[in-house]
Amino acid sequence: MSGADTRVAVLGYGSIGRVVAARLLDGAIPGARLVAIVDQRPQADAPVPQTDLDDAIADSDVIVECAGQSVVAEHAERILAAGRDLLISSAGALVDPDLARRLRAGGPGRVLCTSGAIGGLDLLAAAADAAPFETVIVRTTKKPAALVQPWMDAERAAAIATASAPMTVFEGDAAEAARLFPRSLNVAAAVSFAVRDLDLVRVQLIAAPDADLTRHEITAAGPMGRYRFEIENLPSADNPRTSAVVPYAVLRSLATLLRRPALIG
Repeated sequence: MSGADTRVAVLGYGSIGRVVAARLLDGAIPGARLVAIVDQRPQADAPVPQTDLDDAIADSDVIVECAGQSVVAEHAERILAAGRDLLISSAGALVDPDLARRLRAGGPGRVLCTSGAIGGLDLLAAAADAAPFETVIVRTTKKPAALVQPWMDAERAAAIATASAPMTVFEGDAAEAARLFPRSLNVAAAVSFAVRDLDLVRVQLIAAPDADLTRHEITAAGPMGRYRFEIENLPSADNPRTSAVVPYAVLRSLATLLRRPALIG
């Protein structure tokens, strides 16, 4: 990645991928050149050629995943095997221990996950380096409509969608949370990776009709101290299941991967 021009393909052209692509075209990361868009849906307004993944791998140096956990599970290994670096936005995919193990053993391409909609992970990771945490809780609050899932029966989906007061939709471990709510709880997965313990992290997911901002509360306690982070993000206008800040986090992670300055603002 030391050359003057790094070719980037964006995998997934939805609410995250569109912003990432537009900012790359605007020169958000000097020397990073957008060369392809990959999406299963035809995109008449794609600013660069829309190709299949095989062509994108052949024509790029880095693939930026903005498409969802299932896409990571299906395609990440062959992207790395082709020698392409992969930036993952759907961190929840890696709660599958078999997939995580295969990607760690894969290559020669490198893999990096973005922190997405939250911060403070470097501090949690440092504390976990010193000694294991005793408790870690991630409490996420979103609009009810953003939490209705295809696997829910009609009665459950309707109860959530029409909630008139805050209601707990899920409570359990991070791996199960990321599996059941793949577009809403990449945050829980990211916290789990920081503290290096999927089983320890407990997740509470709350639907609140007055939640104009998506709220994440992370609390952790261990031998090194007690930690509490509260984040309130504006939801994406195109997809309320994700926060509007996520594509900008992706771009900063890409700049880190490429060892380039970020001129995103």
